[in-house]
Order: sequence, then structure tokens, then C-alpha cells
Amino acid sequence: MASLARFRPATRRIPAFARAIQTSADTTQLQDTIEDHSKPFTVKLHEESFRAYRCETPSFEVEVKKDELLKMYKDMQTMRRMEMAADALYKAKLIRGFCHLAIGQEAVSVGLEYGIKPEDRVITAYRCHPFAVMRGGTIKGVIAELLGRQAGMSHGKGGSMHIFTPSFFGGNGIVGAQVPVGAGIAFAQKYLGKNTATFALYGDGASNQGQVFEAFNMAKLWDLPAVFVCENNKYGMGTSAERSSSNTEYFTRGDKIPGLQVNGMDIIASRHAVQYARKWVTEGNGPLLMEFVTYRYGGHSMSDPGTTYRTREEVQRMRSTQDPIRGLQRYIEEWGLATEQELKQLDKDAKAEVDQAVEEAKQSPEPLAKDLWTDIYYKGTEPSSMRGREREEVHYY
Repeated sequence: MASLARFRPATRRIPAFARAIQTSADTTQLQDTIEDHSKPFTVKLHEESFRAYRCETPSFEVEVKKDELLKMYKDMQTMRRMEMAADALYKAKLIRGFCHLAIGQEAVSVGLEYGIKPEDRVITAYRCHPFAVMRGGTIKGVIAELLGRQAGMSHGKGGSMHIFTPSFFGGNGIVGAQVPVGAGIAFAQKYLGKNTATFALYGDGASNQGQVFEAFNMAKLWDLPAVFVCENNKYGMGTSAERSSSNTEYFTRGDKIPGLQVNGMDIIASRHAVQYARKWVTEGNGPLLMEFVTYRYGGHSMSDPGTTYRTREEVQRMRSTQDPIRGLQRYIEEWGLATEQELKQLDKDAKAEVDQAVEEAKQSPEPLAKDLWTDIYYKGTEPSSMRGREREEVHYY
């Protein structure tokens, strides 16, 4: 082991002159005085909000609306409250098994939803709770699923990593496996002649999977309307991106597929980049890679304290200086869109909504033994019978 240690490569460092993505949450500037809050107005993103590979960056001038910004703020607060509730329920041993939370990454899930259309398709890995709600699920349905109750979105049988809606294909527990499935969904969209997009998300920890690159190749061969989204939260489980990947500029790893790196801590930049990506793939330009540079405050999962491979000071610095919710709050207050008290009321509303959903989820009963025989086949395609653990144990439909 000592001899191996001598040959361990040094951590790759970005040269001082290299341009890096801006990950502050509050650097967007108001362009004009807002005279009428009912009308859209223009803001300018920081010039380092995007980096492009084989394509142009989106415009840095973005049109936004007061109502939309307030809705995004409320949704981010609600998603964080939901994940905090899951954290508390897990620590109370009411949630068991795997549980991966997305606290700190709200600008990605909420920004994605505000940049796409209802008929688009989304698939992701196991840090999926906010996407499930934003794509038509409910907070009660997510919490009940985590608790293993009948009111869960998968009737209490899927758990944290297997939650679905008609436009959200999970929640997938196998690292990287959702990426080729996403390519397949995009193929179906193109085959059916639909002018829609598929967003297939994966983490920096899955970026070196062979199946990810196979999906890239197939998508480019057939020019599928797929946006492959890397949520780069800097750590794959407990391994930093620099220790696991020789090329940490994930948006450049698609070979002939263009890529875009995005400040994933500023929700205005996130939403704008998603709109750009959707337009790119639905106009017949083929697939696009998109990398959100973001950060998770907690560990990889609830079993990971998240402080053995990074310092508490690092986490606290990100919370205090680059938090996506606090960044949007600053925009709203400085631009005169709402007062601090009005935003605090939205915070209270979000907490009340989550608290009510948690209590309702707790009241839901656990699945019955007979429910073990359901949801094995698509409804209407079940065989006449199904064998159980032993030959004599047979269930008849």
C-alpha cells in the first residue's frame, strides 16, 4: 500500500487563468426600473453563469415575472421543508432503508419544472423527491411512500427511490441506469412524432458509467430530443469529483454532443438554461448535455454524516453565501416585488402545507399482505395465477 501511495496522482487543479462557472445565488442584476409589477421585466445574469461547448451560451438577459418568481420561491421553500420533514422522520425511525435528500439543490428541480412543459418527460436517479412533486405528485404521496403507507405514490411498496407520475419516470436505484432509459423515452417521443423533450438526470458520481456514454452515442446517432443533465453536487457519495474524474467539466464529455454548464444555485439561471436546452432539442438539433453545478448540504444519504470527506466549514460557507432560496429572497426584496414579512408568510404557508401532509401520511395504513400480489404486471396483463415462495403458494387473479 505504501508503494501505491507514492504513485497516487496529485489532485487536479484548475489553472489560475481558467474561467470557472459562477455559483453564487444572488448575482443577477435588475436592468430597468420596475414600474408595473403585473408586466414582465428584464434582468441580467452574471456573465459567468454559463459555459458552452460546441454551442452558444443562452442570452444573459432574461425576462421574468413577479408572480413566477414568488411561485418559485414558495416551491423551493416547500421542497426544502418536505426534505427536512423526511430527515426528521428518518431520525425518528419512522422511515427505514435508503433515503437521499436534495437539501441545497432546490434550484435544479424547481428551475427545471419552470423551464419545461407538462408533456415533457423527466427521469432521474434516487435523489428524486422534489422532482416527483413538481411533476404532478403530492407531498403527502411522497412522505407516505417513504413511510411505507398505502397513500404513497407507489402504494408504499416502492420507497424513496421508486416514485413515479405519468410524466416522471422515477426515481431509479441503479447508479446511471436511468440515462439509457431516458434515451429510450426520447426515442419514443421522436418515433411518435411528438415535439417534446426528455430530461435524463444523473449525478457526477454516475458520470463515468459506461452505459452513460453508450446512451450519449445512441442519442447522437439518432438525434434524439434528449437533454442529459449532470447534477454536479461536487461529491459522488463520499468521493470528490476531482478524485473520481479525470475530466470534471462534465458538460464537455459528450464528444460530438454540445454541452452547457450552468450555475445551479441561481434559479433564474437554471430556469433560463432549461428553456434554452428544451428549445435546442425540440428544434431538431439532436441531444444536449447540461451540467448544473450545485451543492448538497447533507450527506449522500441519511446514513452518511457528510463530514468525513469535507469540512463543516465548507458546508456552512455554502449555506451562508450561496443558498438558492436566500438568493431568490434577496432578488425579490431588492427589486421591490415583496416585503420580508410577505416572504415570511410564504415560508409559514410552506411549513403548514408540509406539516399537514406529514400528519395525513402518518394516518394512512400500511399495505396489506394481499397487496404483495399487485403491481407486478401492468394492469390488464396479469397472468391467471402467480406462484409465491413455495410451489403450493399460488395466488389466482
